[in-house]
Order: sequence, then C-alpha cells, then structure tokens
Amino acid sequence: MTTRVAVIGGGRNDEHEVSLASAAGVASGLDPAAYEVVTLTIGRDGTWRDHGGRPMSLAGVAQVLRGCDVAFPAVHGPHGEDGTLAALFDLARLPYVGSGLGAGALAMDKWATKLVASALGIATAPGCLVTPTTADALVWNEPVVVKPVAAGSSLGVSLVARPEDLPAALAAAFVQDSRALVEHVVDGREIDVAVLRRSDGSLLVPPALEIVREGVFDYDAKYGGHADFRIPAPLSQTEAKALGDAAVATFDALGCAGVARVDFFLTEDGPVLNEVNTIPGMTPHSQVPRILESAGMSYADLLDELVRGAHR
Repeated sequence: MTTRVAVIGGGRNDEHEVSLASAAGVASGLDPAAYEVVTLTIGRDGTWRDHGGRPMSLAGVAQVLRGCDVAFPAVHGPHGEDGTLAALFDLARLPYVGSGLGAGALAMDKWATKLVASALGIATAPGCLVTPTTADALVWNEPVVVKPVAAGSSLGVSLVARPEDLPAALAAAFVQDSRALVEHVVDGREIDVAVLRRSDGSLLVPPALEIVREGVFDYDAKYGGHADFRIPAPLSQTEAKALGDAAVATFDALGCAGVARVDFFLTEDGPVLNEVNTIPGMTPHSQVPRILESAGMSYADLLDELVRGAHR
C-alpha cells in the first residue's frame, strides 16, 4: 500500500513563490511507487486551493487532511514555518514532516533564537531589538545589518554603512515585521550546516556548505541562479567539529525535528550563529538537499527519510 502524503506549498507571505518551488520539488521527488501525493496550495490571500486550483474552506481542508497519512509542509516564512501549520496538524492529529509549533515559533523569531544561543554559550552577532517606537533613540557609529525579527529569504535585510541610511533600512524591515534586529557586521565565512533527524531517531550532520559572496546574501543572490556554493566547505577538522557541535546543540535546544539548516559565520574566534531554518528550501537545487546529496543521500531518499520520520 502507498502512503498518502499532503504536500502543502505557497503561503500568505512574500516567500510564496519560493514555497511553491519547494512544494513542486517535493511532490515530484517522492517515489510514486511508495507515495500518493495530494497537493494543497495556500494563496497569498490565505485561501486554500486543491490540486485543480479550486478554493477550499477550512472544513474542506480538514477533510482532505483526514484522508492523508502524513503532511509535508513546504511553506516558508510567517503563517507556515513559524509553527502555524504544525499547530493545525497537531489539532488534526496528523503526523507531519519537520518541527513542531514550539521549535518553528522559536526559530522564526531571530531574537528568541539569539537568547537560546546565548544560554548555550554559542556566539551571535552583537545587536539590539528595535521597534517603530524605539527606532528614533537608536545611536550607532559603525556598519550594521538590519533585518526583520521574523522573516526569511533575506527579505527586508539591509547592510547599512552610513547613519543616514538607517531609517530607510528600518522601514524596509518593518514592512516584513513589527520588530527589527540591528546587528554588528560579522567578518567571517558564511557556512550552512544541515541537521537531519533520521527516522530511527539518530542525528546526521553531513559536511557543511560554504556560500561564497560579497556583502549580504540577499533574495536575488539566493534565487537568481548565480549563488556560489562550495560543498563540502573547506574546513579544518577543528572548525568542522565546532560548527557541527553548535548546530546540533541549537537543533536540540529549539526542539527541532526532521531537517533544519543552521546558518553560521565562521570567524577567527569560532562559529557565530546567524539563524535557523526549520523548513529550509526543498527543491533539488536548494542548500539542504545538495548538502545531503554530497554525503551520499539522494533527493528521493531524503524525502523518504523525512516522511518516515514523521511517524515518530
């Protein structure tokens, strides 16, 4: 018998198109001999639609989900990756791929993630939390990075070199979220670490990926088809261990499940945590599938491992 999997893409946020690509990759990558795929899409306006594009009520969505064995959410960003969909699946008592409500909410909140990392003794970029009511009181005299607290795909992120450019950068961040982080620029290599909880409960941390870039790895750089990924990243044994240990500690402390991408800056003093993605890009060309592929796990095998792990 085949396993019926609901693959959900889209989403009510600015990562909508990226999520559609991830969902399409998952839907086509699942082995048709083992899985029957049911595709659902969430529109930019929040409307759910079936595989034929027909709008569905929430009751209709619930009925479809009840007829599935597993849900595979591929909705990045707010109203998806932040635990919203995990809560829906929990209420429906439907097994699902990836992290639960708590881990999704914590990891999406970059300020909360920094607090968790601090408690673990893992370095993060020095910075402060800013809201529209406190922005005018912000004083600084060095280059900073401004980012929304809860957004993804580097949307609303700016590298600010001059004080007079700060208001515009904050305004761009506040379009994505009501809170922003203003952080010191970290001088280091950008390293991504994938952590996979296998279906047997064990953890797999394959060799890391390095993003070679100048400036901010922004939305256009990520999805313009010109990103320079080096897999595996050229790391010493000491560097690889420090990154892997920090990634696993963060994954466990946040309560992540399935697969997560933990992003770091590697400095002369060691790893500096940047952010955690609990629903990372899942096209065959995204970082996590490419990292796992370099370790000998095919895209189809990764998807199979994730679906089987959902039953844990």
